[in-house]
Amino acid sequence: MNPIDLIVTVCAVLSPATCEETHLVFSFNGSLRQCAMAAPPYIAQWVGEHPKWTAVKWRCEYPHSNDRAEKGAAPIAG
Repeated sequence: MNPIDLIVTVCAVLSPATCEETHLVFSFNGSLRQCAMAAPPYIAQWVGEHPKWTAVKWRCEYPHSNDRAEKGAAPIAG
């Protein structure tokens, strides 16, 4: 399994113009495209834990070791 960075753009439910990116890192054995197709359950879990936000789009990338600490990425089992 390889670490994949799932980058989700989320917007505030009460202020839809207030958006930001959040990074979820999990282990996934597949391509970036397969990651994006498999992402909805992980996104739903995050939104369930953060009800003031709604996900509007997402993408997958391989994490960059030099900036992972800056992002404050939270590991998610996958």
